[in-house]
Amino acid sequence: MKRKKHTSADDDAQIDMTPMLDIVFIMLIFFIVTTSFVKEKGLEVNRPKDNNSPQKPSKALSIQIDELGQIRMNGRQVDIRRVVANIQTFLAENNTDSAAIQAHEDTEHGTVVEVMNQAKEAGIEKVSVLVKGA
Repeated sequence: MKRKKHTSADDDAQIDMTPMLDIVFIMLIFFIVTTSFVKEKGLEVNRPKDNNSPQKPSKALSIQIDELGQIRMNGRQVDIRRVVANIQTFLAENNTDSAAIQAHEDTEHGTVVEVMNQAKEAGIEKVSVLVKGA
Protein backbone atom coordinates (compact mmCIF):
# COMPACT_ATOMS: atom_id res chain seq x y z
CA MET A 1 0.00 0.00 0.00
CA LYS A 2 0.97 3.35 -0.76
CA ARG A 3 0.94 5.84 1.90
CA LYS A 4 -0.28 9.31 1.30
CA LYS A 5 1.68 12.15 2.48
CA HIS A 6 -0.17 13.69 5.41
CA THR A 7 -0.94 17.42 5.10
CA SER A 8 -2.47 19.55 7.74
CA ALA A 9 -5.95 20.95 7.33
CA ASP A 10 -4.79 24.47 8.18
CA ASP A 11 -2.65 24.73 5.08
CA ASP A 12 -5.54 24.10 2.70
CA ALA A 13 -8.27 26.00 4.53
CA GLN A 14 -7.45 29.71 4.21
CA ILE A 15 -10.09 32.39 3.98
CA ASP A 16 -9.58 35.38 1.72
CA MET A 17 -10.40 38.52 3.77
CA THR A 18 -10.34 41.00 0.87
CA PRO A 19 -14.05 40.75 -0.09
CA MET A 20 -15.09 41.14 3.54
CA LEU A 21 -12.97 44.27 3.95
CA ASP A 22 -14.46 45.68 0.74
CA ILE A 23 -17.96 45.17 2.10
CA VAL A 24 -17.06 46.81 5.43
CA PHE A 25 -15.62 49.87 3.69
CA ILE A 26 -18.66 50.13 1.37
CA MET A 27 -20.98 50.01 4.39
CA LEU A 28 -18.89 52.64 6.18
CA ILE A 29 -19.09 54.97 3.17
CA PHE A 30 -22.85 54.34 2.92
CA PHE A 31 -23.46 55.29 6.55
CA ILE A 32 -21.26 58.38 6.33
CA VAL A 33 -23.05 59.64 3.21
CA THR A 34 -26.59 58.93 4.45
CA THR A 35 -26.12 60.45 7.90
CA SER A 36 -27.99 63.71 8.29
CA PHE A 37 -26.42 66.33 10.47
CA VAL A 38 -29.02 68.14 12.55
CA LYS A 39 -28.24 71.61 13.81
CA GLU A 40 -28.79 71.69 17.53
CA LYS A 41 -31.37 74.10 18.78
CA GLY A 42 -30.22 76.80 21.13
CA LEU A 43 -29.49 80.47 21.51
CA GLU A 44 -27.22 82.23 19.05
CA VAL A 45 -24.49 84.17 20.80
CA ASN A 46 -23.24 87.39 19.27
CA ARG A 47 -19.56 87.50 20.06
CA PRO A 48 -17.53 90.68 19.76
CA LYS A 49 -15.02 90.93 16.95
CA ASP A 50 -11.45 90.11 17.85
CA ASN A 51 -9.31 93.23 17.66
CA ASN A 52 -5.70 92.12 17.85
CA SER A 53 -4.33 95.37 16.52
CA PRO A 54 -3.11 97.52 19.39
CA GLN A 55 -4.05 101.18 19.43
CA LYS A 56 -1.39 103.32 17.86
CA PRO A 57 -0.04 106.13 20.01
CA SER A 58 -1.44 109.47 18.95
CA LYS A 59 1.71 111.57 19.25
CA ALA A 60 4.91 111.73 21.22
CA LEU A 61 5.38 114.20 24.03
CA SER A 62 7.87 116.93 23.14
CA ILE A 63 9.99 118.48 25.88
CA GLN A 64 12.53 121.22 25.10
CA ILE A 65 15.25 122.38 27.48
CA ASP A 66 17.16 125.52 26.54
CA GLU A 67 20.68 126.56 27.55
CA LEU A 68 19.37 128.33 30.67
CA GLY A 69 17.58 125.17 31.91
CA GLN A 70 14.07 126.42 31.13
CA ILE A 71 11.71 123.57 30.27
CA ARG A 72 9.00 123.76 27.61
CA MET A 73 6.44 121.04 27.05
CA ASN A 74 4.57 121.26 23.76
CA GLY A 75 5.45 124.96 23.52
CA ARG A 76 4.43 125.87 27.09
CA GLN A 77 6.96 126.78 29.79
CA VAL A 78 6.90 124.44 32.78
CA ASP A 79 8.61 124.53 36.18
CA ILE A 80 10.92 121.57 36.81
CA ARG A 81 8.89 120.62 39.90
CA ARG A 82 5.68 120.38 37.83
CA VAL A 83 6.99 118.15 35.02
CA VAL A 84 5.38 114.97 36.41
CA ALA A 85 1.96 116.60 36.79
CA ASN A 86 2.10 118.09 33.28
CA ILE A 87 3.13 114.78 31.73
CA GLN A 88 0.30 112.98 33.53
CA THR A 89 -2.16 115.58 32.22
CA PHE A 90 -0.78 115.06 28.72
CA LEU A 91 -1.09 111.27 29.07
CA ALA A 92 -4.71 111.58 30.21
CA GLU A 93 -5.57 113.43 26.98
CA ASN A 94 -3.30 111.50 24.56
CA ASN A 95 -2.48 107.84 24.10
CA THR A 96 1.29 107.71 23.91
CA ASP A 97 4.19 105.84 25.44
CA SER A 98 7.11 107.91 24.22
CA ALA A 99 8.65 111.31 24.87
CA ALA A 100 11.37 113.24 23.07
CA ILE A 101 13.56 115.53 25.14
CA GLN A 102 15.34 118.15 23.02
CA ALA A 103 18.15 119.59 25.07
CA HIS A 104 20.48 122.44 24.09
CA GLU A 105 24.14 121.44 24.04
CA ASP A 106 24.91 123.93 26.84
CA THR A 107 22.18 122.58 29.14
CA GLU A 108 23.36 121.04 32.40
CA HIS A 109 23.19 117.25 32.35
CA GLY A 110 21.56 117.18 35.78
CA THR A 111 18.52 119.02 34.41
CA VAL A 112 18.15 116.59 31.53
CA VAL A 113 18.49 113.58 33.83
CA GLU A 114 15.93 115.05 36.24
CA VAL A 115 13.43 115.55 33.40
CA MET A 116 14.06 111.98 32.18
CA ASN A 117 13.46 110.59 35.69
CA GLN A 118 10.26 112.57 36.05
CA ALA A 119 9.04 111.35 32.67
CA LYS A 120 9.64 107.73 33.73
CA GLU A 121 7.90 108.40 37.04
CA ALA A 122 4.87 109.85 35.21
CA GLY A 123 4.47 106.68 33.12
CA ILE A 124 6.39 107.30 29.90
CA GLU A 125 8.10 104.06 28.85
CA LYS A 126 10.27 105.31 25.99
CA VAL A 127 12.31 108.47 26.52
CA SER A 128 14.68 109.70 23.84
CA VAL A 129 17.14 112.58 24.18
CA LEU A 130 18.02 114.85 21.27
CA VAL A 131 20.85 117.37 21.56
CA LYS A 132 20.29 120.65 19.75
CA GLY A 133 23.27 122.84 18.94
CA ALA A 134 23.42 126.63 18.97
